[in-house]
Amino acid sequence: MNTDNFDDSGSEYQPNSEESNSESDLDPHFDPETKQQSMTWKRASLPTPKKFKVSSSAGKVMVSVFWDAEGIIMVESLEKATITGSYNADQIRRLREAIKQKRRGKLRAGVLFHQDNAPSHKVAVAITAIQESGFEILEHPPYSPDLDPSDFDLFPRLKEHLRGKKFEDNSEVMASVKKFLESQSKDFFLKEFLV
Repeated sequence: MNTDNFDDSGSEYQPNSEESNSESDLDPHFDPETKQQSMTWKRASLPTPKKFKVSSSAGKVMVSVFWDAEGIIMVESLEKATITGSYNADQIRRLREAIKQKRRGKLRAGVLFHQDNAPSHKVAVAITAIQESGFEILEHPPYSPDLDPSDFDLFPRLKEHLRGKKFEDNSEVMASVKKFLESQSKDFFLKEFLV
């Protein structure tokens, strides 16, 4: 018996074994608690406490966020679909138009374009769209504990903002995402680019 999991009163700290770890079993519009928060203390002689399961809902939403040191340029959502190379290429073209409208003169000055190494980002049609848009590709570094990607602060903060909120549909999720992004100060985005 591992005594590291017990306190002096004989109570055991363990993950709730009644919960499923599969994301497909969880409601993507409601994240009530973290895995750490779902752990409970119980006496070794007592059964594991039962927890309510969250029922399935409409589905997940993939959000693409494009920003620079001045703030958000473009936010798009995609419901119940996979981002393909051709979708990514079209998205890059839409981004170019958004930059033209929101950041006058930036295209002439040059745009450094950074994205992760997702397969849809590396196919020829997507790379061609980046080059045709006049963007210079800033390669994604290999994993390193010394190099934090620029989304290091943005997405964990966004997830924290959404945690515990219940949404009826994908449009409510997107409204909350956009509200969070718009509420961030210019300094929030600027510090993402300062080393």
